[in-house]
Amino acid sequence: MRIGIISDTHGLLRPEAEAALQGVSLIIHAGDVGAPEILARLKKIAPVFAVRGNVDTAVWAQELPMTTVVEADGVSFYVLHNLLELDLLPGAAQFDFVISGHTHVPEQSRRDGVIYLNPGSAGPRRFHLPVTLALLELEHKPWEARILRLLDS
Repeated sequence: MRIGIISDTHGLLRPEAEAALQGVSLIIHAGDVGAPEILARLKKIAPVFAVRGNVDTAVWAQELPMTTVVEADGVSFYVLHNLLELDLLPGAAQFDFVISGHTHVPEQSRRDGVIYLNPGSAGPRRFHLPVTLALLELEHKPWEARILRLLDS
């Protein structure tokens, strides 16, 4: 099973992101979606699980939860936008992953048996930061997401 993980689209779903997500079994969007059309387009690729980010303040975004739990192929994901707002102990709750966005910085680390993954921002470029998303294959352990750079420069 392959999972697409995206965040901080801020109303822009690049064709490169759509192409990179082709063939995934599901998509996790870690907030700052920016427009309902983004979720509609992602849902044409695969089922989408999304949370609300700090820029998702319009009426349509009120339907998005602040956090969500996703179970896929026996693997559990806790999803929120801003990692600084994490209000539980993911290891104690037996989550395999914590997925977040907000910083626009792609990163992956392991703490207390949990993988923390921020796919970076797939939307408008911010400062010098890369435009990225992540792909995760669940078939082989140890799990490690692949951060994909969507634009060369």
